[in-house]
Amino acid sequence: MSATDTASHSNLMDGVYRHQRHIYDLTRKYYLLGRDQLIDGLDVPAGGTALELGCGTGRNIVLAARRYRGAKFFGLDISNEMLETAKISIAREGIAGRVALAQGDATAFDTRALFGETGFDRVFISYSLSMIPGWEKAVGAALAGLKPGGSLHIVDFGQQERLPLWFRTVLHAWLAKFHVEPRATLRQVLESECEKQAASLSFETLYRGYAVKAVIKS
Repeated sequence: MSATDTASHSNLMDGVYRHQRHIYDLTRKYYLLGRDQLIDGLDVPAGGTALELGCGTGRNIVLAARRYRGAKFFGLDISNEMLETAKISIAREGIAGRVALAQGDATAFDTRALFGETGFDRVFISYSLSMIPGWEKAVGAALAGLKPGGSLHIVDFGQQERLPLWFRTVLHAWLAKFHVEPRATLRQVLESECEKQAASLSFETLYRGYAVKAVIKS
């Protein structure tokens, strides 16, 4: 995204979540399925680093930091409103010393400038690609942010191909209210990136296609 587009999207997300951020985690736990499976599969090494793109309220970082106590975590989000909630959650958990947050665009970011890091052992993206304009660039940026031997972990909405049509219709209409669009070409984009970088892809559908989970190992 251009600087103008980034500012516009940041303002949009701030507007969407200015009030919703206070109830976001309570309401989203019922339909952002697969997030805990993603965290369980991160396997962040002791002394390692992990970056979440689109970290939102910090919910995933808090849970991951509890599980991988020897690791450092970093979070990037375009919404300052969401980052304010994340800071509160992280301070409450007592993990501020090993978590750093920054405001930025997931499609183009400088890890050294934002975090003082040249790369991460793990990068994870949970239900954010479906909200990011130019999301394909976010995938490329995430892979570029990995250390050699690192891995990218993704969970997001699938195409609900084995769920009733009425359910898909209602869900997509609901998601559109929050500027969310399941990415029909996600698997193809990930496969293409893997071919470019000689990386391996694990891709699976969850809950009859409701969600998808992917891991790219460099």
